[in-house]
Amino acid sequence: MAKNLAQSLGAEPEFIQTTWKDLMPDFKSKCDLAVGGVSISLERSQQAYFSEATLDEGKTPITLCENVEKYDTIKEINKPGVRSITPIGGTNEKFADEHYSDGEIIRFEDNNKIFDEIIAGRADVMTTDASETRWVANEHPELCAVHPDKPFNFSQKAYLLPLGDDEFQEYVDQWLNMSKNDGTLKAAEKPWFG
Repeated sequence: MAKNLAQSLGAEPEFIQTTWKDLMPDFKSKCDLAVGGVSISLERSQQAYFSEATLDEGKTPITLCENVEKYDTIKEINKPGVRSITPIGGTNEKFADEHYSDGEIIRFEDNNKIFDEIIAGRADVMTTDASETRWVANEHPELCAVHPDKPFNFSQKAYLLPLGDDEFQEYVDQWLNMSKNDGTLKAAEKPWFG
């Protein structure tokens, strides 16, 4: 989608990889747009604009397929001995802190390898955005999304935009509206979610 947006502007995209912990400082100092699972939050909206929402969802667990029924409620995850893994920074860590104080929270630095920890048996479950659980289950057949259609809470995804740039926000919203309605967004999601 970022490539498609850049093409619509006659620009060449340059990609900057970041972490949830460093998202806002990296965005504000190096980027014009942040994409890739950014949850709308009031804290972030004090520092940046958001596009219109790209997705409605919420937090839900992912675990080994054989453990789906073991970890399908907050109460089951919030128990001593249950190892809940979360990336450092961002909304997943906040959710874990708010809901899993009786369980063990493993804070993990590398979001790209976090699901390997569950597969290897060093963590039991991760609560993340429903879209991420669908993507990971598509990539790792041993992991299953736990009720992604009925998440624990409500959240939305959007693109992060520079605070105060009304013209760019309006352009991105119009481009996004067209992309949702002409099949561009759906086509971009297919390789990720199956």
